[in-house]
Amino acid sequence: MQTTDTVLMIEPVNFGFNAETAENNYFQTNTENGNTQEKALKEFNAFVAKLRDKKINVITVKDSSDTYTPDSIFPNNWVSFDAAGNTFLYPMFAENRRLERRNEVLDAIENCGFLINDIIDLSETENDGKYLEGTGSMIFDHDKKLAYGSVSLRLDEDLFKKYCEKIGYEAIVFHSFQTANGERLPIYHTNVMMCVGEKFVVICLDCIDAEIEREKVIEVIKNSGKELIEISEDQMHQFAGNMLQAKNSENENFLIMSQTAFKSLNQKQIEAIEKYCEIIYADLETIETNGGGSARCMLAEVFLPKV
Repeated sequence: MQTTDTVLMIEPVNFGFNAETAENNYFQTNTENGNTQEKALKEFNAFVAKLRDKKINVITVKDSSDTYTPDSIFPNNWVSFDAAGNTFLYPMFAENRRLERRNEVLDAIENCGFLINDIIDLSETENDGKYLEGTGSMIFDHDKKLAYGSVSLRLDEDLFKKYCEKIGYEAIVFHSFQTANGERLPIYHTNVMMCVGEKFVVICLDCIDAEIEREKVIEVIKNSGKELIEISEDQMHQFAGNMLQAKNSENENFLIMSQTAFKSLNQKQIEAIEKYCEIIYADLETIETNGGGSARCMLAEVFLPKV
């Protein structure tokens, strides 16, 4: 099952520019001021309302004010939930992001009628400086049992391959880059440059500099039977790769993205997407600018069985 009708979102209480993640997240720009949290919360609430208006089930949990977690609005990096009832907790690069792993969040999921059979905590590799930041760093094709991963400080290649072996998926490893600070630098998360839907893949192939790796990724996508919808590196910088397909309670399909991402798309790309699903977009400018993440980063898919 590629898509879910339920997503987890974390309501921010102290959102802002995170200097720890900015070390290798070149999408971040510090425009933080006294109104940043207020603006982010307004964007968050409007986004939640748009999803619920389309009958997508959104579980919201308010972040804790007891700790400094400016990136808590991006839960998909530290947790994922599969259809077998497993909850995975992931090793995080930034120390202040490790504080986002809270039992209260898992309790809230269970209180909404979902079954957690096992909690698999992978975070101990943080002690060795090895990280694997959830569905930020890994993009899954659940139907074909494929996992795409771009190597970076946020995705350790060895951890990625071991994880894929554990869950029975084939690891598709490559390296992707963006032009930042006048040079080619590794993209921090795979999910800013590609998105896998039920019948299509949105991807920035220009970010995969090595021709042999680029051709391999193209081959895998084509063999999966999905339409390849290519975006440019400029569009990628506007979060056009940071999308998530979801369905609603009536089994209707949607592709979720930010307003910035939507405005960057051309008509041909929009028409290609709309063959398969309706587009939902929301204004996330404050969150994108200071946080360096967009719509997909804000959504942790819940595939857990119901009690």
